[in-house]
Amino acid sequence: MRVGCVTEIKKKEYRVGLTPDNAKSYVSEGHEVRVQKGAGRGSGFADQEYEAAGAVIVEEARAVWDWAEMIIKVKEPLKEEYQFFHKGLILYTYLHIAADEPLMNALLDAEVKGVAYETLMEDDRSLPLLTPMSQIAGRLSVQEGAKYLEKPFGGEGILLGGVPGTQRAKVVILGAGTVGSNACKIAVGMGAYTTIMDIDLMRLNYLDDIFGSRIQTLMSTDGAVRDALAGADLVIGSVLIPGKAAPKIIKKEYLKRMKPGSLIVDVAVDQGGCCETTKMTYHNDPVYEVDGVVHYCVGNMPGAVPRTSTIALTNATIGYGRKIAEHGLEEACRKYPSLYSAVNTYEGKITCRAVAESFGCSYVKPDRLME
Repeated sequence: MRVGCVTEIKKKEYRVGLTPDNAKSYVSEGHEVRVQKGAGRGSGFADQEYEAAGAVIVEEARAVWDWAEMIIKVKEPLKEEYQFFHKGLILYTYLHIAADEPLMNALLDAEVKGVAYETLMEDDRSLPLLTPMSQIAGRLSVQEGAKYLEKPFGGEGILLGGVPGTQRAKVVILGAGTVGSNACKIAVGMGAYTTIMDIDLMRLNYLDDIFGSRIQTLMSTDGAVRDALAGADLVIGSVLIPGKAAPKIIKKEYLKRMKPGSLIVDVAVDQGGCCETTKMTYHNDPVYEVDGVVHYCVGNMPGAVPRTSTIALTNATIGYGRKIAEHGLEEACRKYPSLYSAVNTYEGKITCRAVAESFGCSYVKPDRLME
């Protein structure tokens, strides 16, 4: 298979879809690999490393897109890249199309085979291609939250862990999945008074067993969220429904009850955000204020630590990518049925139920189209 990797063009995005070691794996199995010049530079990988691995370095993005049978990326394509879509192309990346109707329409119009990292689900309900970035985003959410609570950045000027004789910051985490549990780990480690909320009692039981009296677990209801936010210094929004737009847990009216200078970090922004006042921001201008509450809504948080993020992500994606390259998407799905769950678009049809439900439209199961 002809495998291509292009430079990410999202603002301040430094990750790359293939490492030189990944390229070497594909080449050693008989595939051809082309990488756009400079694609790995932000993650610390030089063009010469890709060439040594057997990949061909290409100057322009179009030369990679037009040639490739499978493009491997990190982030969803931006509008400028829609022109490169072509029928039959396998696009293997994060797509998040439940929050991006123009991208969905572009994929359908070009009959691109959209294989989304975020919806690939194994039999045990795990999300192996989403997990590494969720781990990083969860940990970064508290790290970034601590920084933007500082007064020079618009925050109320509170130290998460405090010092003897002062109050510790109150951190409220909405969602106890991978993002939330990793945020909890860092918040507790930094000494903050930490509350984590979810609708899954079993998940709260699990975290209570791990952290014990160091955290407060609460069932998530509208009233409980409203009351918790009123006393919070830092709120982490980490609600996830795989493939769907995030539910709006934080209502705009709740902000009026929050402290001036308190901070919301909405990690769910890629899926539309779990706060009614969320709008996408970027690393070069990450925060804005609504009703006195600072919002941090960067859509590619792990891009701030690209070396760690690229290696963690590609450790997870390379195995499935090699299966697709070896067998083709259709045969790979038949041999490894979990791959069906990652196929969001195929030959002009929506093939992911969660995506279809987000837009109130119909879908076709991918295995039916691939018969």
